[in-house]
Amino acid sequence: MNPRLFTEDQFPLEFRPLVPPALKTAYRAVDDLLADNPILDMAVKRGERGRLVAWSVDFAFNRLVESGALPFDKSWEYFERPTGRYLALRPSHSVITVSQIVDPTKQPRNVLFRKNKRLSNQPFLDLAEFSNNEEISGEPHILLTHGHRKLNFSHLCVPDPDHKKGYRFRSENLLHLPHEVKAEGPPPEDTDIDLDELATLKEEIERHRRDNDSDQ
Repeated sequence: MNPRLFTEDQFPLEFRPLVPPALKTAYRAVDDLLADNPILDMAVKRGERGRLVAWSVDFAFNRLVESGALPFDKSWEYFERPTGRYLALRPSHSVITVSQIVDPTKQPRNVLFRKNKRLSNQPFLDLAEFSNNEEISGEPHILLTHGHRKLNFSHLCVPDPDHKKGYRFRSENLLHLPHEVKAEGPPPEDTDIDLDELATLKEEIERHRRDNDSDQ
């Protein structure tokens, strides 16, 4: 399965211009909050500004879904170790999580819940090392990354199941998007075959949902 084609199907190009203003508003809200509340200066000195940014960004994308601007479902999922919840955006056949990172070319730190999400990408990426494990084990995972301290990048990424290999696909920097977005690069080769594979993948995901009585 072509990961770029799958990402464009799940997060269509026409909705991507919503990302930059949502992120910029979220980062600016944190700056304003810190400026108006000197008591939070200690949290910044302890290196916890990132938590405030993460909460603000989650709020921004939660609002985009609730307003109908982003045509996704959403849910608040527990981390593998129940220390809180994270926002899961739910297009038709995948899960998108939002992550603040330092290096746009590297995956977020290898925490357990992200490891399990990455492993859900094994079948649809058709990787040789997983050729004996082709069953859908969960819904494909897409990362919406952004960062860091000063907002200077944001990408839609398909994580490689092998953490150290980074991404199988990473979009252009969403912060540089024009108001009208066109497809990235030349059209994929064998488009009819890719679309057939996309339809097959969706059928397999739907079968996985039914078999596991999933409401995701």
